[in-house]
Amino acid sequence: MLIIREARMSDAPRLLEIYDYYVRYTAVSFECTTPTPEEFEARMRKTMARYPYLVAEQDGRVVGYTYAGPFVGREAYRYSCELTIYLDRTQTGCGIGRRLYEALEAELRARGFLNLYACIGLPEEEDEYLTGNSADFHAHMGFRLAGTFHHCGTKFGRWYHMIWMEKLIGEHRTAAEELP
Repeated sequence: MLIIREARMSDAPRLLEIYDYYVRYTAVSFECTTPTPEEFEARMRKTMARYPYLVAEQDGRVVGYTYAGPFVGREAYRYSCELTIYLDRTQTGCGIGRRLYEALEAELRARGFLNLYACIGLPEEEDEYLTGNSADFHAHMGFRLAGTFHHCGTKFGRWYHMIWMEKLIGEHRTAAEELP
């Protein structure tokens, strides 16, 4: 049975284990060095102070996580956020990502967020480090391409593109109206 729940700090070692694979063996993350446990925990605390941070637990084991964070970090973007998702590499294509993102989107909508953004690495040609799967997943979840940055990230001696995808989930009232 799959359970989606709020992350706890006690989940940090498992989340870091999941993330470490993507840092060390893929270009899904453009980070080149895995954060220390202390650094990862500090990131979690900072995120959890304002944004939802969810995990998927199957048979008592965390198999994926997702969270939202600030988009750009300026006050004018306060109704927008950037999403992140990572699954245990053995659990992709099982519907876990969809369940996590649906739960995250519902929580963000309830908190008054209107715009969701995803920053995604994209290869010019798929290779052993990066495919178009993340972009395809986001498109399947209702995101659309918002922009492309060409050859902006390098990892494993190769250049990769970065795309931004967006999904609007709320009503954008006039600027004169008070938003929550």
